[in-house]
Amino acid sequence: MPTLVQPTGPAHTRILSVGAARGDLNVPNDDLVGPIDSSDEWIRQRTGIVQRRRASAEIGAVDLAVEAGAEAIARSGLDPSEIDGLIISTISNTVATPSMASLAAHRLGLTPAAAFDISAACAGYVYGVGQADALVRAGVCRNVLVIGSEKMSDMVDPTDRSISFLLGDGAGAVVVGASDHTGIGPTLWGSDGEKWDTIRMTHTFREVRDSPADVAWPTLRQDGQTVFRWAVWEMAKIARQTLEASGVRPDELAAFIPHQANMRIIDEFAKQLKLPETVAIARDIELQGNTSAASIPLAMHRLLADDPSLSGGLALQIGFGAGLVYGAQVVELP
Repeated sequence: MPTLVQPTGPAHTRILSVGAARGDLNVPNDDLVGPIDSSDEWIRQRTGIVQRRRASAEIGAVDLAVEAGAEAIARSGLDPSEIDGLIISTISNTVATPSMASLAAHRLGLTPAAAFDISAACAGYVYGVGQADALVRAGVCRNVLVIGSEKMSDMVDPTDRSISFLLGDGAGAVVVGASDHTGIGPTLWGSDGEKWDTIRMTHTFREVRDSPADVAWPTLRQDGQTVFRWAVWEMAKIARQTLEASGVRPDELAAFIPHQANMRIIDEFAKQLKLPETVAIARDIELQGNTSAASIPLAMHRLLADDPSLSGGLALQIGFGAGLVYGAQVVELP
């Protein structure tokens, strides 16, 4: 019987670079409060959001992905031909098939790189980094571009008070490649499908197809209090477990980059983890809004732009959301 060859790769990986694309429109709270009978003060108090970035009608999630990916590639110093994997996390693709990644790979000059989408909502970027880390260390890919890209404004019902005012548009991207030291710690991920409907679509596409006159286009809804409690208490446990698995103490972190779901969740996280004042905490949600799979890399991009000295430090990143799915890892900042 012939002996199969199994590839092996480098022992370690790290994030080489980060790129971002933010929607071209600044949408302040006052632009949204009428249909939900609310106020700027109410939104700020409940979420910490002052404005969110959204994209014009002619700009799609794939356009944002390409823009963010191009910046990440340029900053990595790699030629596109050296990137042989592309993973896009998105719930904003406008078609069931083909994947957003296949089109983005073509536009970014990555052909014939492997390209595929994943659907893990707000945890999707972390899932993508975990997969990229494994692919490179297994020798399957040399370098992998990971993108979280969302046009959440396409999923908004402007009269909905549960989630619509939270959502923004954008894309964040990182390149994962070989390293001479550990730059990506263990990925802790999982799901709690019992609560899958706490963040959900209002209708299925089949319902729209079968009853177009009676069923409105599907938009997002959430059970806010359930999500808040789950995120604060259960995800704080996952964050602590991730630090322990990585061999890192809270005071050894340079930054904490959680999914930008709600400022109150972020602040409660920091309290639960007993993060010292020396740890920079990403609060990109204030000006960007919640961009689901794009939120963590967008927040990383802003942190590094505001304080380049964070580069080379360790960051705990954790995503959580629809599914309910979650993922976390400690990474070295590019």
